Amino acid sequence: MNTKGPVFLVFGAYGGVGSALTQGLALRPGGRLALSGRDATRLEALKGGLPLPGDDLITLPADATDFAAVQGVVDSTVERFGRLDGVVNCVGSVLLKPAHITRPQEWHETVATNLTSAFAVLRAAVRPMMKQAFGSVVLVSTAAARIGLPNHEAIAAAKGGIDALVRSAAATYGRAGIRVNSVSLGLVETPLTARITGSERARENSEAMHALGRIGTPEDAAAGIQYLLSDQASWVTGQTLGVDGGLGTARSM
Repeated sequence: MNTKGPVFLVFGAYGGVGSALTQGLALRPGGRLALSGRDATRLEALKGGLPLPGDDLITLPADATDFAAVQGVVDSTVERFGRLDGVVNCVGSVLLKPAHITRPQEWHETVATNLTSAFAVLRAAVRPMMKQAFGSVVLVSTAAARIGLPNHEAIAAAKGGIDALVRSAAATYGRAGIRVNSVSLGLVETPLTARITGSERARENSEAMHALGRIGTPEDAAAGIQYLLSDQASWVTGQTLGVDGGLGTARSM
């Protein structure tokens, strides 16, 4: 058992936001990381590019929609490092379709990938955190859950469930020293959003919807998550932090 510094576990670690987050967390002095995702090969590739010694970095392949698998990842992390300071779920998907042409399977997949994975990660993470009486859980939502955007019914419903989950869990686990928050993202340029950002017209329209006049970078999103994990946010819980270029609350001129 090694208790030399903070331990962070990231699900969806090799995605656009997950990769930027792990790069940032790897630079924290004394920090240690556990990385999880479905693809073991991609996890190992990510691990090889991080400036951490092998003893401070582990990869744990798992499907975040599988409750038992998620619990196994959390248990293995605590067994390896002796503690769990922060857990982030970056697993997600994008589905832009109006409700009447959304297939039932697409709905189920959207809810599972986004909301079920968030619940599974929270459920597993709070167990060791209650024993140690501290910890931070950060989930990822979207500005589309806050405002009405056309063709976002399924993803807005799933991500809106995450925001509600955050508020309830913050009330449940606050006295145990556990903080639960989410970041609500605008459009971020990642492989997941390439179909939008890769089209010049769609990109221009998306940029115009954000008050700051640009879409986000993975580093923008990761900075908000790192804040919620940090001691600077020690009195922040039950919040959905908008990291969205103003999309969720403001309109450009």
